Parts: sequence; C-alpha cells; structure tokens
Amino acid sequence: MKQSIANIGWQDSKVLIAAFVWMMTFFVALFGLRQTEWAVGVKVLLALLPIVPFAFFLWHFVNSLGNMDELERKIHLEALVIAFPLMMLFLMTLGLMELAIDLNPDDWSYRQVWAFSPLFYFIGLVWARRRYL
Repeated sequence: MKQSIANIGWQDSKVLIAAFVWMMTFFVALFGLRQTEWAVGVKVLLALLPIVPFAFFLWHFVNSLGNMDELERKIHLEALVIAFPLMMLFLMTLGLMELAIDLNPDDWSYRQVWAFSPLFYFIGLVWARRRYL
C-alpha cells in the first residue's frame, strides 16, 4: 500500500511539472506572438511551441490515473462528465450570443475561451470530491 501511495506522489509531481512547463511555453508563445516584427514562420513556430509540452502533460496525467485507486478514478471521471457538458453549454451560448450581439474579440476569442475548460474541470473535481469524500 505504501508503495502505491509513493507512486501516486511521484506521478503527481510529474503531472505538476509537465503542467508548469506547458503553461510557461504557452505564455512564452503568447508573448512572442505579440511581437509584430517577427516573420510569419517564426510566429507559426511559436504558436506550435506549447503542443509538445501539452502532450507530455497529457501523457503524465493519463498515466497518473492508472496509479489511482477506483474512487480517485471515479472522482476524475465525474469531473470530466461535469466539465465536458459545461464547456459545450458555454460554447453554444457564446456562439449564440455572438449572433445576437457584437462580442469584443479581445475578450471572447479562442485565446480566452479555452481557459474555461480546465476551470470547468476543477469545478467538477470539487463537486465530485464533496460528493465522495
């Protein structure tokens, strides 16, 4: 039992490190893309920069699920079950609002809207943890 708890801690640290690296590369890309003097090719490379760190984050996150007990897996599954429809509802509403009124693209573009997805996941995680723990 103690070894599985140690493995979960190790996996969680890998997930956290991978998430940190992914977010740092995202902010580097965002900052770099705001520099208008760079060539289009450099900007495309910067836009693609966070893909590999995100893939590592996803890999470690999925692998860490394999080290969790059944209750933890159920909690994370329920968090996803809550987050996915919330994101669909949010995007549907945003799309319809865009037809109804002029939305400022500086506030409601893909750059801002994607961040609601992890937010909805964490809301689902809190909801599921309260339910099961």
